[in-house]
Amino acid sequence: MRFTYIILFFISVSFTTQAQVTPKENQEMGYILTEQDSILNDTIELPEIIISKEKLDPEAQKQFLILQNRVYKTYPYAKLASDRLTALNKGMARLKTNREKKKYFKIVEDYLNNEFEERLKKLSRKQGQILVKLIHRQTGITTYELIRTLKSGFKAFVSNTTANLFDISLKTEYKPYEVNEDYLIETILVRAFESGRLINQKPANPVNYNDLMEHWEEKAKTLNKK
Repeated sequence: MRFTYIILFFISVSFTTQAQVTPKENQEMGYILTEQDSILNDTIELPEIIISKEKLDPEAQKQFLILQNRVYKTYPYAKLASDRLTALNKGMARLKTNREKKKYFKIVEDYLNNEFEERLKKLSRKQGQILVKLIHRQTGITTYELIRTLKSGFKAFVSNTTANLFDISLKTEYKPYEVNEDYLIETILVRAFESGRLINQKPANPVNYNDLMEHWEEKAKTLNKK
């Protein structure tokens, strides 16, 4: 099963089209990276890179902008997944028999294939990884759990095994307090919401960004003392 088909299970569960976001010029983010990492093809390695208010060097800026573009590309899909999951749950709640629910889900699944497959096929491997994280941010459920709930445990296992071949774990969670890349993603989202570049949708587990920023600043101080 292709990764695009895996994501299609829950990207949309009602018959509305995806909202389009009008791109704006890249803006200075206000926070920068303090270490450099090499860029190979379309991948970006982010070990313990800390955001601070120091001047951004060209290579680190390039890395941050690559991540920013990936978030811009995938966040609308994650937002849509949350909307559609809510709609699916409401739709299923109105149905009384398993036969009705199965028929309804089949209609939804066919719609997914026709409407979104070509768009998702254009995502890169790294964009797919970011999308999995953002789906967890918006829904509070991993992609693996969503598939297991909507289909079956076996389907979820097969889907995750297939995704792993492309270095994409459907069990990946969004952990901005633990994973530096997730902190960078949260920073990008906050700035994008403030500028109007992306439409803010309340995540499943809201993050206090000031508290998050202080957490990583303290971590930066600790690392600098070593």
